Amino acid sequence: MIDIKRIKDNPEAVKAGYRAKEVDCDEAVDRILELDAARRAAIAETEAMKAEQNKVSKQIPQLKKAGEDVAPIFARMGELKSAIAANDEKLGTIEAEYRTLMLSLPNLPDPDLTPGGKENNEPLRYYGDPHQFDFEPKHHVDLCTDLGLIDYERGVKLAGSGFWLYKGMGARLEWALLNYFMDCHLADGYEMVMLPHMLEYKCGETAGQFPKFADEVYKIENPTDDRMHFMLPTAETALASLYRDEILPESMLPRKFFAYTPCFRREAGSHRADERGMVRGHQFNKIEMFQYTLPEKSDEAFEELVTKAENLVKGLGFHFRTVKLAAGDCSASMARTYDIEIQIPSMNGYKEVSSVSNARDYQARRGNIRFRREATGKPEFVHTLNGSGLATSRIFPAMVEQNQRADGSIVVPEVLRKYLGGIEVIEKK
Repeated sequence: MIDIKRIKDNPEAVKAGYRAKEVDCDEAVDRILELDAARRAAIAETEAMKAEQNKVSKQIPQLKKAGEDVAPIFARMGELKSAIAANDEKLGTIEAEYRTLMLSLPNLPDPDLTPGGKENNEPLRYYGDPHQFDFEPKHHVDLCTDLGLIDYERGVKLAGSGFWLYKGMGARLEWALLNYFMDCHLADGYEMVMLPHMLEYKCGETAGQFPKFADEVYKIENPTDDRMHFMLPTAETALASLYRDEILPESMLPRKFFAYTPCFRREAGSHRADERGMVRGHQFNKIEMFQYTLPEKSDEAFEELVTKAENLVKGLGFHFRTVKLAAGDCSASMARTYDIEIQIPSMNGYKEVSSVSNARDYQARRGNIRFRREATGKPEFVHTLNGSGLATSRIFPAMVEQNQRADGSIVVPEVLRKYLGGIEVIEKK
């Protein structure tokens, strides 16, 4: 969530920030300010009654000793007790609505972002040249089927539409990609984490995905536990809660992690014709990068993650571009995002293979994740950042399509060959 002080200091600037993100939060912001004032008034009223309660209670022994009637005092004590209870109940109602509204607010975009939606995204740089063919290229579904890399029909038979299964060299090629990503992150000093694939509600709330997007995950019923659990949609959802409700020493930061997980996502609506195959599905593999850092190191960490994602794609030899997202195209919980996009020839355009995002202190406030500043001894909220490093469900089809040859075989990227026993070309058997 965002800092209430930020709302109180300049509510119009906050509203303008949300409008840049194409979200209308005017009523919510106004109501939050009303509730904050009511909450403070209720707290002050309760504190005043408790102070009177303490003062009156101290008079009882003296009055008794003097032989005076203490019945009026006890009557007043009863009135105060009832009034405090009523006020506490009122305060609870106020705080519940206040928290609900605060959790509903998305993150504010960084001020340098262009307002509006994806039509205002800004390509920052390009790497390499678009792939050219001197023959009629095939779609990755046809290539993967002909070469026996992916079994789409049996994936649907096992789990339904939006699922596929890797087999033979396809499974080995997928695993080679993941190993390449992991080796690069280890070489850069990132710590590998193996996460649970089933999470509890608080993880989604901390990451900023709940409550608004709670219906977009696969929920799990557990007859022995009435808490909501769900299948992990991205490793970020778990990594953002590693230090929930903790105060870290400043010397511990930054903390740099990566994690491999399958990701499970419900996708509403039908897919476009050019998205058939692996481009969009309900389960896919991804390596996720994540950082906890000091606020003053936040921008530096962001650029580091962007560079890492770019280098992974460069290593595979793909043409790509890096795009700065407009405010309205950033996800609800992020203040800024850069996408790394590669060409999938059959789609006649670019597709995102990595999103690198900075949540600033938004997730930390939701999860109460702080560090203790050495110079002051006071706790402050950390900044959290994440980036795909990388997702394979779009890298794989781009790799297959861009590296195809006229005879239907596929050239294996050089960086992956050591994971495949030196195989350079995958051919139909």
